Amino acid sequence: MKIGILGTGVVGQALGAKLVQLAHEVKMGSRTADSPKAHAWAQANGPQASHGTFADAAAFGEILFNCTAGVHSLEALELAGAVHLRGKILVDVANPLDFSQGMPPSLAFCNTDSLGERVQRAFPEAKVVKTLNTVNCSVMVNPALAGGEHDMFICGNDGGAKATVAGILREWFGWNSVIDVGDIRAARAMEMLLPMWIALWGVLDTPIFGWRVVRDAR
Repeated sequence: MKIGILGTGVVGQALGAKLVQLAHEVKMGSRTADSPKAHAWAQANGPQASHGTFADAAAFGEILFNCTAGVHSLEALELAGAVHLRGKILVDVANPLDFSQGMPPSLAFCNTDSLGERVQRAFPEAKVVKTLNTVNCSVMVNPALAGGEHDMFICGNDGGAKATVAGILREWFGWNSVIDVGDIRAARAMEMLLPMWIALWGVLDTPIFGWRVVRDAR
């Protein structure tokens, strides 16, 4: 499958590398066609890996992953082009983290809105699915790193798109438990897990952990 990765940071690089390992063709997109980080990633990952602009990656991919910095995601997706997003599954992995006041970051917006919803509103013809935003990028592509069984959350308005992405989570990345938490409005809750995730990173002294929902056995 041809997959477009939007964003050149550690999340995009981790997801892109895993997808190349799974024999997919992956194009990483950035603001410019000559991004040093994207070029280095493509060189390191072999002939199935390539790079270009956001528009190049969006046009290339049958499925797209938004791995851009959340506060700049809408701008990046505008550069990718609505015509290239139309009718495609857009997996939104990003979080609207605001680092303007230093560490730890806060959420630029929450409670009554979310990045997932803003992306869906801005690009109504894309099939936005929010997932993978609640764990470290290494755990995204290899949940076994965190040990034990844990859950991944997913939400979106298109049932077929969610089913496809849930299959990707299970079959490609190894997530045994995927919990559908509803339509794209549930992205609010998923993104609001980030302050707790950051706090736990400090307490546990590692970002390699996951979330587990313990159910009533009755």
